[in-house]
Amino acid sequence: QVQLVESGGGLVQAGGSLRLSCAASGRTFSGYAMAWFRQTPGKEREFVAAISGSGAATSYADSVKGRFTISRDNAKNTVYLQMNTLKPEDTAVYCCAANPFISDSDAQYDYWGQGTQVTVSS
Repeated sequence: QVQLVESGGGLVQAGGSLRLSCAASGRTFSGYAMAWFRQTPGKEREFVAAISGSGAATSYADSVKGRFTISRDNAKNTVYLQMNTLKPEDTAVYCCAANPFISDSDAQYDYWGQGTQVTVSS
């Protein structure tokens, strides 16, 4: 089992920045790829970014490429999502997820956090 707890969400003006964190406990953190997904009411869950267990490989949705950066600190069992130049359309609940291999499909992820709300005002 892997337990995931997100933090760092909040209210920010358009153009601002936030850094989300996802702390993991349980099995060996470096053995899991980690990802961030987001969801708004009435819409399907959307892939945001993913990172391999070693951190060597990353993947981003086109909508956030160049603005968001995913990283991880395996010594701290934590994955981060640095979000810059935020837009109102980035407003969503952001969830982190863990899986043995990197993927942009939410169906592949076994473990999920509860999520943290990000609201971007115009």
